[in-house]
Amino acid sequence: MIRRYAVAFCVATALAPNAQAQEIETTTYSDAGYASETAAYGADYAGPEDTADGYAQSSYDTVSYEKRGFLGREILGHGRLTSNDLLGDGKDRWQTGSVSTSRVVGRSGWTGVLPEKPFDIIEYRLAAQVMAPQNMRNPEQGDRPWGGAVTFGVHTHFMRGPVELSMGGDLVITGPQTGLGSLQTAIHDVLGQDPASISVLSDQIENDFHPTLVLEAANSISVGGQAVLRPFAEARAGVETMVRVGADLTIGTVGRGELLIRDAVTGQRYRSISAPLTGFSYVVGGDMAYVDSSAYLPEDRGYELSGSRNRMRAGVHWQGERSAAFYGLTYLSKEFEAQDTGQTVGSVRLDFKF
Repeated sequence: MIRRYAVAFCVATALAPNAQAQEIETTTYSDAGYASETAAYGADYAGPEDTADGYAQSSYDTVSYEKRGFLGREILGHGRLTSNDLLGDGKDRWQTGSVSTSRVVGRSGWTGVLPEKPFDIIEYRLAAQVMAPQNMRNPEQGDRPWGGAVTFGVHTHFMRGPVELSMGGDLVITGPQTGLGSLQTAIHDVLGQDPASISVLSDQIENDFHPTLVLEAANSISVGGQAVLRPFAEARAGVETMVRVGADLTIGTVGRGELLIRDAVTGQRYRSISAPLTGFSYVVGGDMAYVDSSAYLPEDRGYELSGSRNRMRAGVHWQGERSAAFYGLTYLSKEFEAQDTGQTVGSVRLDFKF
């Protein structure tokens, strides 16, 4: 019963209006911080001191948040992203749906730059992910098994010189114990779509618990105007063990001086600590990974992983006076050799304040 409440909470949190932003609207910024100086801010984050790459210390004052009494820390922000292939290529297969939500707390207010010390900022992450064969009623021999995963994670974000670091651990829960099979069946019934067959669900990935370590290192580089290039490298060990390298290019002011979190499935980065800079930002990016092992495609079932796993993505952030939105598309290459083609998934986030 508890696991079903957890899944329901994850989905509801991802789809609900941004209540967190309404609760902490006691935030105060200096006017100078969002004038021309901020428009010239050359990276998603800046180091604690000016650097030769053109980074500048954030020019706005420390953000003041209402004390929430969360283990002696302040709630700094909340982010979420919902992804589904129905929002992309319109199919219902493979990486068919996921939800990721983050709540960020800190020892003190957000200044627009990452702290130098780890654990000064902590992100609590909750996510759900559904994977399915191409045909969920009568799958072809060798297609991927149905799989559901719920993730609970704790991560910290900080800087070492110009390098932005994110590190933490996840507990990934898989199998029927997640309740995601029943949840997807209920959603398909409401939408009038055929759910996964009983035989498909009975052959899903087994119940298990997978401790997973995640590390990402990145560097935001101003490339002129409002454009920021952010190359990164990532390593994961656990439910999937892999190394990944890639880059994202952001053009625009939305997202500057904010904390963005990378979604595990698509690689899209969603806003968790937001600044009131209205306008648009356009993002394009891509990465490639070598995957050593995957609990979602177990070797003992005969699955052969693809030689590389590639992602290409694009999206747009919009920030209005009281509302915000994001929509993005991500192309995911084959994950296993029997998969005949890649797929395109769409990602969305809507924030409304009333």
